[in-house]
Amino acid sequence: MPKTEDVLRDIDDKFDITLGKLLELVSIPSISSEPTGEEAIARAAEWLRHELSSIGLAANVIETKGHPVVLARSTTASTEDKPRLLFYGHYDVQPVGDEGQWKHPPFEPTVIEEDGLHRFYGRGTSDSKSQLWTFIEALRAWKAVYGDFPADVIVLLEGEEEFGSPSLPAFIAAYREELACDVAFICDAEMWSATQPAITTQLKGLVHERVTISSPNPDLHSGHYGAVAANPIRILGTILASLHDDKGRVAIDGFYDGVRDIPDAVRRQWRELSRQPELFADIDLAGGIAEEGYSPIEAMWGRPTVDINGITGGNQGPGERSVLPGVATARLSFRLVAGQSPKTIRQRFRSHVERMVPDGCRVEFEGQGGSSAVVLSQDSPYLKAAARGLQKEWESPVVLRGTGGAIPLVEQFSEALQTECVVIGFILPSDAIHAPDERYDSERLRQGARSWIRIFEEIRAQMSIQA
Repeated sequence: MPKTEDVLRDIDDKFDITLGKLLELVSIPSISSEPTGEEAIARAAEWLRHELSSIGLAANVIETKGHPVVLARSTTASTEDKPRLLFYGHYDVQPVGDEGQWKHPPFEPTVIEEDGLHRFYGRGTSDSKSQLWTFIEALRAWKAVYGDFPADVIVLLEGEEEFGSPSLPAFIAAYREELACDVAFICDAEMWSATQPAITTQLKGLVHERVTISSPNPDLHSGHYGAVAANPIRILGTILASLHDDKGRVAIDGFYDGVRDIPDAVRRQWRELSRQPELFADIDLAGGIAEEGYSPIEAMWGRPTVDINGITGGNQGPGERSVLPGVATARLSFRLVAGQSPKTIRQRFRSHVERMVPDGCRVEFEGQGGSSAVVLSQDSPYLKAAARGLQKEWESPVVLRGTGGAIPLVEQFSEALQTECVVIGFILPSDAIHAPDERYDSERLRQGARSWIRIFEEIRAQMSIQA
C-alpha cells in the first residue's frame, strides 16, 4: 500500500527532471504587458497545457479578450469523500527593464552554486513560475505513486497577473460552474524566512493611476521662458509632495473614510512578529516614511498608502538640454485596506489633483478598475490543514501573516465562486522579484513540492476524521 513517504521519495528521486522542466519554462519570455511578448505567452500556455496533460489532467488553452488561460481538470468521477481543490498560478512575467543591470541573462537560466545554495536566475524564476511548478510537480508525484490525484483537482494558470488580470473576471463568470470548488489554493505569496513557512491571511487592495500635466505650450527654451511659463514637472512635483503630511499620513480629503484601526489582537500578533530580526534583514529603512503611531509591519500590512512609482518629463537623455517641458507624467499605486473602495479612492485622488492644477494647464488621468482589500478567516479547516502540512515539511511553526501586496484573484474567487481561499507561497524578499537578477534556489523548489504532498495528506486525514 503506497504511503506519503513514497510520494516524497518520488519527488526527491526525480528532482533533476523537475528542475530541468522549470528552467525550460523560465526560458520562455512570457512578458504579458508588452506586445512583443504575445508569441511567448502563447508558447508558455501551450507548454503548460502539454505538461498538465502529461500527468493525467484534461487540459485546455482557453482564449480570452487578452492572454489565454490554461485550465485543467482531473477526469475521475467525483466521490463524496474527495473535496474539490483548485490550484491557481500565473505564468506571465514582468518586463526585464534595463538588461544592462542584469548580471545573468533573464531568459537563459542555469544553476549556479553560491552562498551554499544551488541558485538559478531569470525573470519569473520566483514570481511566479517556480510557485506554480511546485503544485504541478506534487500532483504528478501523487498520481504516479497512488494512481490517482488526492482530490478532484482544478488547475487555473493565467497570463495577465502582472498587469492586473483584466480578462480574469469575465473568464471566472463564464466558467463559474467548471471552477466551483471547496477551496482555492493561491500559490503566489512569500515565506516568513528561508526556513519558516507562512500563510497570508490579509491582503491589501490596489489602485493604479497615471496622471499627466500639460502646459499650454510645447517644450520651450528654459532660459527664455523658465521664469514665466508653466513648468509641468514643477506643478506635478508640488502635487506629489502634497500627498503626505509631515506625519506620514495621506493628505487626500476623505482618504481614511471607512478605515478601521488594526484590531488589538492582530496588533499584538504583528508586534510579536516585528521582534524577529529577519523581517527587515535585507532592507535599509533609512529615509523612508511610516505613518506616525504605527510600527513598520503595521504600516506595511494594516494601513493604506500611496506610492509614486515613476516620473517622466523633459530631458531624459544623457546630455544637457535646457528645456522647459510641455508635459510631465507620474504613475502611482494606492494600497488599500478594508473599508476602502477602489472607485472612491480614485475619485478622491483625481479631485485632489484637479484642485491644484493652475489655470491654463491641463490634467489627464489614466486608470480603471482596481481591487479591494481581503481579510481571510484563520479558522478555515483547509488553512489549518495547510498549516500542519507546512510545519511538518519545514519543521517550523507557520506564521499567519499580512502583506502589503495585492492578489486581486483572492477577492474575485471569494465573491464570484463563494469559496474559501488559502494563500501560500515560497517566495523570499531576497528573490529580487520585479527587479534585475530575479532568482530562486533548487532546495526551496524541492521543499515547495514536498510541502503540497504534506498538505494533501493532512486534507485526506481531515476528511477521514469528518467521515
